[in-house]
Amino acid sequence: MHRLLYPLLKPALFQLEPEQAHAAASAALRAAALAPFGPAILRSEFCLADPRLAVDCLGLQFPNPVGLAAGYDKNATLVRAWPLLGFGHAELGAVTPRPQPGNPKPRVYRHPAQETLQNAMGFNNDGLDAVRARLQRTYPAGIPIGINLGKNKDTPEADAVSDYTKLIQGLDGLCDYFVINISSPNTPGLRGLLNEAFIAEVFGACLPLTQAPVLLKVSPDAEPDTIVGLCRAAVDAGAAGIIATNTTVDYALCPGAKDFGGLSGRVLTERSFAVFQAIAAELYGKTTLISVGGIDSADEAWRRIVHGASLVQVYTGMIYKGPGLVRDINAGLLERLEAEGIATIQEATGAAL
Repeated sequence: MHRLLYPLLKPALFQLEPEQAHAAASAALRAAALAPFGPAILRSEFCLADPRLAVDCLGLQFPNPVGLAAGYDKNATLVRAWPLLGFGHAELGAVTPRPQPGNPKPRVYRHPAQETLQNAMGFNNDGLDAVRARLQRTYPAGIPIGINLGKNKDTPEADAVSDYTKLIQGLDGLCDYFVINISSPNTPGLRGLLNEAFIAEVFGACLPLTQAPVLLKVSPDAEPDTIVGLCRAAVDAGAAGIIATNTTVDYALCPGAKDFGGLSGRVLTERSFAVFQAIAAELYGKTTLISVGGIDSADEAWRRIVHGASLVQVYTGMIYKGPGLVRDINAGLLERLEAEGIATIQEATGAAL
């Protein structure tokens, strides 16, 4: 049913402004998850359970390698829904200590011909207190839950570490892993924190505050050698893993793009893969690697996995292809395992290396 329903709904959703469509889809998903038979119906349509897809990393058990990237569920309002759509994990946020409205609207744009989104959201979210209250009602969720952490726009760079420590102190015990996000292009000065000194400082301050793994999410917009150096510095500072990559500000990749915000989706695929490949060449086997950026098929997920990704994440691909994408990717991964004669997806991780 999911293969038929979303193509029928998609034209109507795409008539709405992107943020309106997001709100409508989220409301429908919340309603379905709370309806008397909703969870059972969603599971039957979207979940694919198979022990060959299980992944053990970060000290956690993931039922499959396909997760939700940060940015969709900024405020932890859909935590109960993500397992019902077949996700193996979900990353919430980005969350900031204080609520903030984000950048002025309009701030999200579709580029349908390129199956790409452009967003300049600016860490709009309800803030630590609201997210903590929701997670107190919905965590644990049945799948690992991560929280992407960001600094408030008006927090000076000199005080940025305190924003991350406040978030970890306030949310510890309500998620399974944390992500230090200093790679979003939509908060002025944030990417300026992508340097070895700040990385050492922020991990040094955050790690003593939690037993949960703390990871770093990196940008695709520096030279690969530079990005690899930053990742190496994070691992040396105690990071449990690397998430590569965030959105890109290389607007030449997308004809008709605005000159602000970050691009995600199809135009990011090769850039994200190239950066991930460089990181994996240096750090595969030394830390957990998670790949995100332009993943919209089983073939692309497989490429990231065999090049060293323990987990992959999707977002924009789901906007264009619908919520059945997660099941489709997992089904395709099982087909690849059988075709390659590999027993489990975990054994496939890093096979190309």
